[in-house]
Amino acid sequence: MSAPLLEVRDLCVEFATPAGALRAVDGVSFTMKAGETLALAGESGCGKSATASALLRLLPPGGRIVSGDIRFEGRSVLALEGRALRDFRGRGIGLVFQDPVGSLDPLMTVGAQVEEVLRIHGRSRQDSRATALALLGRVRMPDPAAQARLYPHQLSGGMCQRVALAMALACEPRILVADEPTTALDVTIQAQICALLRELQAQTGMALLLVSHDLALVAGMAARLAVLYAGRIVESGPTAAVLASPRHPYTLGLVAAMPGLDRRPGRLASIPGTLPDPTRLPSHCRFHARCDFRIERCGAEDPPARDAGPGRRLRCFVDVPISPEV
Repeated sequence: MSAPLLEVRDLCVEFATPAGALRAVDGVSFTMKAGETLALAGESGCGKSATASALLRLLPPGGRIVSGDIRFEGRSVLALEGRALRDFRGRGIGLVFQDPVGSLDPLMTVGAQVEEVLRIHGRSRQDSRATALALLGRVRMPDPAAQARLYPHQLSGGMCQRVALAMALACEPRILVADEPTTALDVTIQAQICALLRELQAQTGMALLLVSHDLALVAGMAARLAVLYAGRIVESGPTAAVLASPRHPYTLGLVAAMPGLDRRPGRLASIPGTLPDPTRLPSHCRFHARCDFRIERCGAEDPPARDAGPGRRLRCFVDVPISPEV
């Protein structure tokens, strides 16, 4: 078997807060191969975006990687500095942020922003201008030359997302990280962006790390799925298998709460309670207080990750499969 393109080992990320260290990511591990699509899913606050930002060492102020390792093509990302780190952020991994409008500079035309990425990575001014227009055309922006002269506020959210994609693809990265790429868009534009991502992936052969709370989106985009809860991966495996037969109570709750994924008729379910305080995480199962399937052991011990079938991993003491019919 070929070596993974990306390997994340026991990644832990903390943020400094007045209440103490906030553990946003706690022991996350996964691998990615060239060309594949992996989704990180879960509700807000579970550690998805912190994991994605840590991959490029782009954590906001107060955030730091406290332990673990991130290896890209066998080389530790945590050891990269200066030009090597800059090149990795363009040619190794590209990132599309959640808010397409907010991630763009309001004082620069969108064409100049795409050109700037190219010049930072060594392209000449003339070459950058021509390549920027080609990139805007590649992401299906109509009349790229005219659109390039506009400012972000003059474009729709969908068009701004296409600009963000063009910037992320400027250096032909091996992996594209898309952090909630459709959240701020209407349903029609969401479908267009998803189709564009699939098209670009087929054209370039890049891998795609999709960060999303939307399991319907994940079901149509990702071959593999990792479900995060309170900073940990609680279930992972082939997307179709995980969504068809969830093994972790949290995954079951997410599936039951999404229209079209739960096979039961009637009202959509909800998961009671909230995430545990990340500054005071419990020493036992973190989903214990919200779980309808908890047993006595769950309130006393922290379940380790274990194999749960072909290509599947589970962090739960419950030994029998849990299906949406339960």
